Amino acid sequence: MEVVRHGSGGKALSRALLSQVHPVFMLPPIAASAFGAVLAGDFTLLVALVHACAIFFALYTAHVKDGYVDFHLRSEDDDHPLTEPGCRLALAGASAIFFCCLAALWWLVGVEAAVLTLPAWLIAYGHAPQLDMNPLTATTGYPLGIAVSLLGGYYVQASRLAAVPLAFAAVFVLLLSGIKVIDDAKDYEYDRSIEKRTVAVSLGRERARLTAYTLMAGGLVVVLVLAALSVFPRSAVFAALAFAVVALIARRADSELATMLLIRGSYVFLALLVVAVWYQPFE
Repeated sequence: MEVVRHGSGGKALSRALLSQVHPVFMLPPIAASAFGAVLAGDFTLLVALVHACAIFFALYTAHVKDGYVDFHLRSEDDDHPLTEPGCRLALAGASAIFFCCLAALWWLVGVEAAVLTLPAWLIAYGHAPQLDMNPLTATTGYPLGIAVSLLGGYYVQASRLAAVPLAFAAVFVLLLSGIKVIDDAKDYEYDRSIEKRTVAVSLGRERARLTAYTLMAGGLVVVLVLAALSVFPRSAVFAALAFAVVALIARRADSELATMLLIRGSYVFLALLVVAVWYQPFE
């Protein structure tokens, strides 16, 4: 049974499997898991690593499934390093490791920790070809995955949920949904040709961009209001202002450049939130 499409042997297999690791999209959910642990205060490193590992393999599952659907089923992509059986094996392997991590969280923390982490895999596996065909789920799938990562990262440390991580999760859903709308606009022509109903296809490019920036602005306003009410650390305002600057710069860029800027802006936003929560410099 052929597993890789280009080359043979262990090196070719390793290259093919590693090609499904996409740091730009994988780092934010893993960082959100770590941020949840930071929000919880004192945390156990082993539990944090197990949860982060579960999130990694949920994301790996999503990327393999997405590539499998886009190349082997939809013929959207020009190439893919894995054959159809190779994709199925990679999916089975990544899913098996995810569920091993889930079992470990059940043992280390409790059944609720496993239940709260499971949606990460469900969203990942269902993204293509089910969730990515509807404008709502195509837009919110990745942001919801990050929210689940954050809440799970918090819960596995604190064994409870609280208002602050729930509020942060809502902020990330708003902010990242806006970025996802702009990201999807890159493929407007193709998505329209295959009747893939992203927000850009459903509303048109201009209204989709307005929707995107409204969502991002809403997330930043929530940060400012909750910081003013002392729900968030007051220094969280600087995270909101930093992202706002990036968003203003990206506003006049095309969809591809704007997406690149906004994703990196979300890294800065998250990093400054970690500093605000961990050090609380103005508290």
